[in-house]
This record gives sequence, C-alpha cells and structure tokens, in this order.
Amino acid sequence: MSASFSDFPALVEDIRAWAKELGFDGVGISDTRLDEYEVRFINWLNAGFHGEMHYMSRHGQTRSRPEELIPGTVRIISVRMNYQPPDARDEEEVLADRNLAYISRYALGRDYHRLIRKRLQKLAERITATTGPFGYRAFTDSAPVLEKALAEKAGLGWIGKHTNLISRTSGSWFFLGELYTDLPLPVDASSEDHCGTCTTCMEVCPTQAIVGPYQLDARRCISYHTIELKGAIPVEFRKAMGNRIFGCDDCQLYCPWNRFGEKSTLADFAVRHHLDAPHLVELFAWSEAEFLDKTQGSAIRRIGYECWLRNIAVALGNAESVPEVIKALQARLNHSSALVREHVTWALQQHDAL
Repeated sequence: MSASFSDFPALVEDIRAWAKELGFDGVGISDTRLDEYEVRFINWLNAGFHGEMHYMSRHGQTRSRPEELIPGTVRIISVRMNYQPPDARDEEEVLADRNLAYISRYALGRDYHRLIRKRLQKLAERITATTGPFGYRAFTDSAPVLEKALAEKAGLGWIGKHTNLISRTSGSWFFLGELYTDLPLPVDASSEDHCGTCTTCMEVCPTQAIVGPYQLDARRCISYHTIELKGAIPVEFRKAMGNRIFGCDDCQLYCPWNRFGEKSTLADFAVRHHLDAPHLVELFAWSEAEFLDKTQGSAIRRIGYECWLRNIAVALGNAESVPEVIKALQARLNHSSALVREHVTWALQQHDAL
C-alpha cells in the first residue's frame, strides 16, 4: 500500500460500488475480534455437534482468529451473493411429490466457490489500483473461517436460530465470501437479531437437528447426512429424509424472513440439467460417467457417485410403491458398492419387495 494513501472512508464507498458491479448483493467490513463467537464454536465442538466433520477442529483457533490464519490481517471485507435461481420449480411442490428428487437450491447451478473467489480477486485488483499493493487473501467456504460470524459483525445480517445468516432485506438464500486485508478500513455496525420469539425453523426441521435456539446438531441434519457423511446414513433418519437427495432447505424455506428473499440475477446460478425437479428413477439410472458429466462445475460432484446412489436409494425407499421404483432398486441390488447395496436393501424393505 502506498504510504501516501489515507482516504479510507472514501475507499470504503468505492469498495461498495465495485462490489455491486461485480455481482455482490451486499458488502460489509469488520475487525478481527471474534472472542464471543470463538466460545460458541468451541462449545459446539465440545458437544460433538460437528459429527465426522473433523476438519472443523483441525485448525485449532485459527478459524476464530483471522490474524493467525493470515498474519497482518486487520480487517475483513465480507460479501454476500444471492443464489436462489428464478427459474426453479417451486420447492414445496417438489418436496410434496415423492417421485421427484429434491436438491438444495444452492446446488442447482454453477459451483459458487471459484465464481466468488474470482470476483473477490477482481475486487482486490480494483482496490490495488487505488491504494497500491496491499496484503489480502480471498476465501469462500474454502478455509478455516467463521464466515457467518464475520458477516454478522460486518452488518450483512444476523445468525438466526437455525444458524444460517439472515438479512432483513434479502432473506437467507445467499453465499458468503471474505477478503482478509491489512487495510485499516472503517468498520460497519454489526447486525441485530430479529428472530424474536419465532421458532419456525426448529419446528419444521424434518430430523429435529436444531436442538435449541442457535444450536445445530449436524449429526441429525439431512444436509450433513447427504453431503458430509461418507458412510451409512443412520436408519433413524432415513424416513425423515423424504426425497431430499442433496442437502435440505426446510429451515430456510419456511423462515418468515424469506418472504423478502431476492432471486439471483446471475446466469451462473440458473438451473442445470433440469435438476430442480428431476425424477428419482431417472437419476438412479445414471452411470458414473453420466454423473460426472452432468455434475461438471456443480457442487453436487463433491459427494461422489457412490454417495449419490446411496442418497437416491433412500429417497426411492420413501417413494411411491410403483413397479418402476421397485425395478430401479432391484437393478442396483447387486451393485459393487456395499454401501449402495445396504441402502438399496433398506429401500426395497420399505416396499415389502424383498
């Protein structure tokens, strides 16, 4: 950074304008102090609520101490980007049709990781053109970062009882990203909690994973079971999964604040391959090559083909007992994967077809 540069308030206004030009729907700035959030995070880990997500504890306190992750960091620029596709089939309609597959709305379009990091890099380049070289690092769900805590401190929203970030003007259907910097920028006021006495998210959770206000037990969460968990899905949660094969949006879908949710205007998040309301039987028939082809550039690919079949098998177990469902399951009964076979067997048992 140029030693002569000092107009940081004006720079902040420029950053807001540049962020909007780059497709971000909100931007805020915070310091690095996360003491209160660190205590909450440690308590969450000590309760074992992270399940088999061992990476959550792997980096010690660097997750809640930005200056230890990236030495020299004094401010974090947090951004949010709406992702709900405007062309997607109505979520409740899909969830109500047991022959269709429900995929979390964030995964219907292009994978957000590279997209947001690239735009954060462009934002950093614009800042550099004004200030001269400065220290920074861009993240989006890609490093040990307490991104929701940072976003709350930056005024982008508040962490709701379901532990997602909520904006009064945009709901919660958005991604977050961060630019760690060594620029002494003025900080924004943190957001206030507006959940009030509402407990809708806790009541509608299919597996009762929100075990208390602001407390999520991932070991009960459908998103955890269908995305993070690599082994067998616990039998006690399979019926509650319904037709959700990748993630779960219920706590957001029924949150009153999402009446004000904004749809994405980016083509990157438009629905691909009709995955907003696909038929379970058709997805279960995909070969591994088809899976890799149709999930190219998608967040879905991260779970791999084996877990893809595992998840669909459970959904088929919850589908209507019709000949095509039984036939599809029987076709995978001798699959090479023991994990797939176990879930197919369970699914057939639900239809009294074994």
